[in-house]
Amino acid sequence: MIDWWRRRRLTVPLLDRVERYASQAELPESLPRHQLAIVGTQASPKWLVLECPCGSGHRLKMNLSAGRQPRWRLVASEAGPSVFPSIDFDGAERRCHFWIREGRVRWSG
Repeated sequence: MIDWWRRRRLTVPLLDRVERYASQAELPESLPRHQLAIVGTQASPKWLVLECPCGSGHRLKMNLSAGRQPRWRLVASEAGPSVFPSIDFDGAERRCHFWIREGRVRWSG
């Protein structure tokens, strides 16, 4: 029910804060809903971490390291961060597929 409501409500989830952490050990157990976390250094980011915007409580980790596949790219702008390509979580209980463009979450279908 939470998943359905969040995907269909009139407002779009906003991810407007980006925090940096030197290692995964520094990540808090629960990230704020509007935050993207970058693990690694400014020169060599390794992971992009966020709590899934569906609201069910699962954490998503995307690889930012060059030379490893698959690899995502984070682009910062004044309007907000964008992540390329889309994020597709296919777990045993649910599937969450969405894009982050200028800090806004756009759900597929």
